[in-house]
Amino acid sequence: MLRKLIMTLISACLLLIIGVAALFWLQQEVLKQPLQVEADQLLSVPAGSTPTGLLLQLEQQGALRGSVLLRLSWRLQGYTQPLHAGEYQLSPEMTVAQLLEKWRSGDVVQYRVTLVEGWNFRQVRRALAQQDKLEQTLGAISESELMRQLGLANVHPEGRFFPDTYSFVRGQSDLDILRQAQQRLEKVLAEEWAARAENLPYTAPDEALVMASIIEKETGVAHEREEIAGVFIRRLAIGMLLQTDPTVIYGMGEDYRGKITRADLRKPTPYNTYVISGLPPTPIAMVGREAIYAALHPKAGKSLYFVARGDGSHVFSNSLAEHNKAVREYQIKRRADYRSSPAPAVQ
Repeated sequence: MLRKLIMTLISACLLLIIGVAALFWLQQEVLKQPLQVEADQLLSVPAGSTPTGLLLQLEQQGALRGSVLLRLSWRLQGYTQPLHAGEYQLSPEMTVAQLLEKWRSGDVVQYRVTLVEGWNFRQVRRALAQQDKLEQTLGAISESELMRQLGLANVHPEGRFFPDTYSFVRGQSDLDILRQAQQRLEKVLAEEWAARAENLPYTAPDEALVMASIIEKETGVAHEREEIAGVFIRRLAIGMLLQTDPTVIYGMGEDYRGKITRADLRKPTPYNTYVISGLPPTPIAMVGREAIYAALHPKAGKSLYFVARGDGSHVFSNSLAEHNKAVREYQIKRRADYRSSPAPAVQ
């Protein structure tokens, strides 16, 4: 009787071993199978998805076989969390094992959008609206409502976003990108403010951000940023008008048609630095770290004027007489309507 029981147990164990081995072999076979897709394609995975539904979907489409074994394999390896949402690249040479590895690692297709130094906020919104892989949530909502959604009620949006290339996956929204850019701007501004030079005329980081935006729009040559910052800060220190054309252009808004007239320079707007003293009320563009650094580390000197040479660089002058001479040499002789900025006030 005992011998028979032992033999029965041995037989059961052998059957179990054979069954497990067969299951393992079948599992390896379904994992090694290539996906049956004719060309590269994207598999969209919504938030909260698990392999169960996706494997069944792919099996019904004829892309793979053995979804039950694959689901069992997934569970036996201890993966219980939902998949990372986004799009996964499928290709004809890919095996099912490689697909599952993509799911495990969250290897979703990445897209990119670049926000450029010197852009205004209208250009930022336009660039995001052109990204068809982004979920468009902002539409035609007002700037104030947009900023409220970012938790920045009563904050003007201009210059509040950091220019950079941002990666995103399908399912992320335009607001997600703006939130990243806004948080990055605050981080960079805080870092640069903490390391600022002494004796600057700013009472808060936001004033440095405004100055940085002017430097960003005025600078054609990177190494001149600190020198241009020095000109404007010395003007602030002695109560001299900044007289910088980019602020005038910004204040004109949609009325700007590529040229500033004398009437434009006399027309009061909150941004016309030929009329107002000090800084304008908000930044006039997005700024990079280099422009923020320049605003907080102006180059020492005596220059109060600069004029464009026409090649992107400038001639800096200490006096109005020197400046007028440079204007005659580099601008008036070249083109009658070509002006420098900042320039002497129009009488």
